[in-house]
Amino acid sequence: MLQINEIKIRKDLSEAEVFEIALKKAHVKKEDVLEWYIAKKSIDARKKEDVHYTYSIAIDVKDEKKYRRLERIKKLDIPTFSSPVTLPSRPVIVGCGPAGLFAALTLVQNGAKPIIIEQGQPVEERQKAIEMFQQTGKLNPASNVQFGEGGAGTFSDGKLTTGIHSPFCKKVLEEFVHFGAPKQILYLSKPHIGTDNLIRILQNMREYLITNGATFLFNTKVIDFEIHNQQITSLHTICNGMEKMIDTKYVILAIGHSSRDTFEKLYEKGITMEAKNFSVGVRIEHLQNWINKAQYGTITKLKLPPAEYKLAYHSTSGRSCYTFCMCPGGTVMPSSSDPHTIVTNGMSYFLRDGKNANSALLVNVTPDDFKENSPLSGIYFQKELEEKAFLLGGSNYFAPIQRVGDFLKNQKSISIGEVKPTYQPGVTLSNLNEILPSFVSDTLKEGLIYFDTKLQGFAHPDGILTGLETRSSSPVKILRDEKLISNVSGIYPCGEGAGYAGGIMSAAVDGIKCAISLLKNH
Repeated sequence: MLQINEIKIRKDLSEAEVFEIALKKAHVKKEDVLEWYIAKKSIDARKKEDVHYTYSIAIDVKDEKKYRRLERIKKLDIPTFSSPVTLPSRPVIVGCGPAGLFAALTLVQNGAKPIIIEQGQPVEERQKAIEMFQQTGKLNPASNVQFGEGGAGTFSDGKLTTGIHSPFCKKVLEEFVHFGAPKQILYLSKPHIGTDNLIRILQNMREYLITNGATFLFNTKVIDFEIHNQQITSLHTICNGMEKMIDTKYVILAIGHSSRDTFEKLYEKGITMEAKNFSVGVRIEHLQNWINKAQYGTITKLKLPPAEYKLAYHSTSGRSCYTFCMCPGGTVMPSSSDPHTIVTNGMSYFLRDGKNANSALLVNVTPDDFKENSPLSGIYFQKELEEKAFLLGGSNYFAPIQRVGDFLKNQKSISIGEVKPTYQPGVTLSNLNEILPSFVSDTLKEGLIYFDTKLQGFAHPDGILTGLETRSSSPVKILRDEKLISNVSGIYPCGEGAGYAGGIMSAAVDGIKCAISLLKNH
């Protein structure tokens, strides 16, 4: 395939019309084209007086020599196995997030039949548990925004942007489309699926995996690991009070960033791990139309999607403040997994048609900030903050909130302005400065003021800060070698929880890599 780049479109056109403009730009005769598709589509809003789309179109032509001046698309090779792989024992995947699911897909596509263990519920039941928490404040510690089929990313924005460059990224997108995602994720520069689509996609993936020999054990928790001569031999699980042992030589640990008791058990069993950097902060909400105006201006006539942003600030103190997991037209979600804690996250449906925009507003934390020198110290740092937020919110799973203007002045909010908080089951007007470490609150204030110079209205006094966001990434890294194996043979630390990913896409890619490594090593 060849590619025609830098096609600038300044009005709303059909794909066929964009194709015609691309051919004209590249001086390609339509009769020479055998096949074509959109390779990339992005919004260029750097100049508010000239907001436009930029396209790249891929074409297959009868004679490529005729159009040598055009860029040729490189074919990315993905490792495959010539025949189904037979393993001496069924591989076990612990965790059913993107890392675990794409590891499972890779295994079944090469003849293996994995067992997938998930302490949470299937996604349709999990959705009901989350809605119950929002309505009543009754938390299910085993099945919530953090745990359950699909992982923490299911009840987010379904964002598929990533900073990694891997041939497996395309495979992940194609698999999502195969299981029901909108085809536009294949070419949008900032693709997302949305929670509403993810729920249906996950059900389709599960059906495919079961049809091809995989076994799902939902509501089942791994409570111990049997290790002999530095080789994994079996797992102890519990389901509805009944304990069961599963023998296996292969375990892909895709446990997610919130599996605190599992981290503790792994550390107890001698699995090598270390504390790592992560971030903590708050969720910030604005009116979506404020963000649209700040990003797109008011001149363009294009029917543009709800605007996004990504901002970063580096303080003279050495700290960084940045936005993360920005959810246009979304809501702030109750994301606790431990009792008597408050954790927040953001979520959007595919249309992103809610009134508010929200994003994590975070400050980096390093192991030097922890009270103890232990690989698990970051977990205890997180939990202490979450427990303080629970108390500040009223000890009833209401989240503490504060207007941006009041936060900057270090005074408790006594009223809400233009921006209405979306967090459920409820909110409590507070002063978040009381529970945030000073290095976090000071850096957040500097960041807010700086971001307002880059995105007009970011520090609007009526913006809402909701506390706290503590689970942006894992506080632990489980070490692995060049074959992706831990210090215990047969255990493959994988994905975001193990410290090797930072979102749906990178976690899914790491799941593929771990599964391929398992098959190759065998």
